[in-house]
Amino acid sequence: MPPPADILKVAIEWPGAFPKLMEIDQKKPLSAIIKEVCDGWQLPNHETYALQNADSTNFYITEKNRNNIKNGSILRLTTSPAQMAQQLYERVQSSSLDVKLDGLKELANSSRDVTFAQEFINLDGITLLTQMVESGTERYQKLQKMMKPCFGEMLSFTLTAFVELMDHGIVSWDTFSVAFIKKIASFVCKSSMDSAVLQRSLAILESMVLNSQDLYQKVAQEITIGQLMPHLQGTDQDIQTYTIAVINALFLKAPEEKRQEMSHILAQKQLRSIILQNVIRSNKPINEEMAHQLYMLQVLTFNLLEDRMMTKMDPQDQAQRDIIFELRRIAFDVECDSNNSGSIDKRKSMYTRDYKKLGFINHVNPAVDFTQIPPGMLALDNMLYFARHHQDSYIRIVLENSSREDKHECPFGRSSIELTKMLCEILKVGELPSENCHDFHPMFFTHDRSFVEFFCICIQLLNKTWKEMRATSEDFNKVMQVVREQITRALTAKPNSLDQFKSRLQNLSYTEILKIRQSERMNQEDFQSRPILELREKIQPEIMELIKQQRLNRLCEGTCFRKISSRRRQDKFWYCRLSPNHKVLHYGDLEESPQGEVPHDSLQDKLPVADIKAVVTGKDCPHMKEKGALKQNKEVLELAFSILYESDEYLNFIAPDKHEYCVWTDGLNALLGKEMTSEFTRSDLDTLLNMEMKLRLLDLENIQIPEAPPPIPKEPSNYDFVYDCN
Repeated sequence: MPPPADILKVAIEWPGAFPKLMEIDQKKPLSAIIKEVCDGWQLPNHETYALQNADSTNFYITEKNRNNIKNGSILRLTTSPAQMAQQLYERVQSSSLDVKLDGLKELANSSRDVTFAQEFINLDGITLLTQMVESGTERYQKLQKMMKPCFGEMLSFTLTAFVELMDHGIVSWDTFSVAFIKKIASFVCKSSMDSAVLQRSLAILESMVLNSQDLYQKVAQEITIGQLMPHLQGTDQDIQTYTIAVINALFLKAPEEKRQEMSHILAQKQLRSIILQNVIRSNKPINEEMAHQLYMLQVLTFNLLEDRMMTKMDPQDQAQRDIIFELRRIAFDVECDSNNSGSIDKRKSMYTRDYKKLGFINHVNPAVDFTQIPPGMLALDNMLYFARHHQDSYIRIVLENSSREDKHECPFGRSSIELTKMLCEILKVGELPSENCHDFHPMFFTHDRSFVEFFCICIQLLNKTWKEMRATSEDFNKVMQVVREQITRALTAKPNSLDQFKSRLQNLSYTEILKIRQSERMNQEDFQSRPILELREKIQPEIMELIKQQRLNRLCEGTCFRKISSRRRQDKFWYCRLSPNHKVLHYGDLEESPQGEVPHDSLQDKLPVADIKAVVTGKDCPHMKEKGALKQNKEVLELAFSILYESDEYLNFIAPDKHEYCVWTDGLNALLGKEMTSEFTRSDLDTLLNMEMKLRLLDLENIQIPEAPPPIPKEPSNYDFVYDCN
């Protein structure tokens, strides 16, 4: 007969003694189990002991996480978290450098455990560490001058312990003094600083800026972009990553009126070229966190265009009208001064003729064309840059089209406005950066005016595609669709430079796009006839039931959800799964991401499905209504959902990706008897319906379908025919 599920067999270690094999009853209080273990080794005062995992984490076992213990686990009897916190609190203040260093090293390691962290914080441990940093640095510097090797380690462990304690979110960032901020900033500003100290200091500054607007102001006063630049020119990618993270945080939290000023400073300090040479084109592969920070910088830089994109042109503003006059002057080599001669009617007629050749919709007053937002004045900025910096191409495009028949001309003005709007949509100008995206494009780091150069390449592509399609004015939207496809397909290749992007576009001619579309349509059948539509309607309920069962089965397998904190590098997890009988949701916290399914009995909390009142998503979720910059992130909003139960209780989720979000919202709606409406359900329904339709429409008369799959062929006697293609 198998042992009860609540009885677990574990090994328990104690320094200086042989490990004990014990059976522990999960129904017993943890204190009773610890007393039993202590009595076995004749240890008095069992209240001062605790159990912890004997693995790399060394996390304490508590009533809350004890269900994570599995059969065969190795545990360790150790000092209780309260006792350990008190001992380390005293050791880090020791006058002996060796005792102090060992204490700080152990504190940095132990602070990763939230149970210990809470006890140490209760002793006002955060204040102690900040005081040690503020007042003890002078002593550390004396040690450094005396060539004591413990200087860097001591400061590094102090800052590491501080970072780990703060990551638990128990203490507010707003509580720190200006003296502490100045001290941390001084570590970053020094030319020669221990790499571990520098890394922790940058991490602290990033968290300060992201978590408090008040601290942003103070940090911005202490740190300049110029002081951060040298850290990007080294070879340590972790320090480079943290440095870019601090720059991004300062960028993100800066008031809108200061972002343009900060952008000019970054340009003056040649941030782009430094990143290009020392990060993107370095010999080291770019890791995931660095890719995310580069993506963040790319998005924040493009978002500086939002102001111009959302600014309408004032048709009465003479300075803005002069830009349009400049476009006319460059294209047709006319001087504005000569416009004073001749009658007013003649000049108006001449302007109207030229503005029509330039491809504006409003020939009389083209300023009206730029009142549409987006793209607003950004389109005019792009056109002027193209006319001035790519003058030959600009004149060629305008004159080529003005010499064609009216219906075959590619209107430069209208095309530029629509293209600018399209590029803003493709690059998501004005949207907040995604929390989990790493999609940066190296080519945008190769030029100081990358967006407008990007436009210059694409406007020439549009004119080329127009000619290849032999388009007329009625085909304008079709041409724009082809151009969008050409651009997006070229971007997926992640070209390293604008020239590579241009070469990629050369290979994506209109003819090539037609071939790609044709090949993608090869496997698609036309199911629009009435009998086939009726068959689809008949089959659809069966397919929906199949999708429903799949969703519920996935909920039974469960999913690991990440608890998002202010610092992305700190991962905390919790797990949720549905019981096999579909009546209960089991959930609980995890110390680390699981390798497979987490059993029901290890999840300490339960929620009966019958108690669920509703499932809400996005902005309707309680945890999305809270204050904080993170809650404004569009992607996080799109992955958020909550289960409401009882009167005002709720269980909040942030899915790891869009697929898991759809699986869970579909599954929960199915449990509540509601319709599954996610985009993945629509996609699965379409795929399965098409497959089923093809099977049913096959001509299988007189063909016997076997009940069992064919046997697997025997392995060949030798593999001499195999060779390496590389």
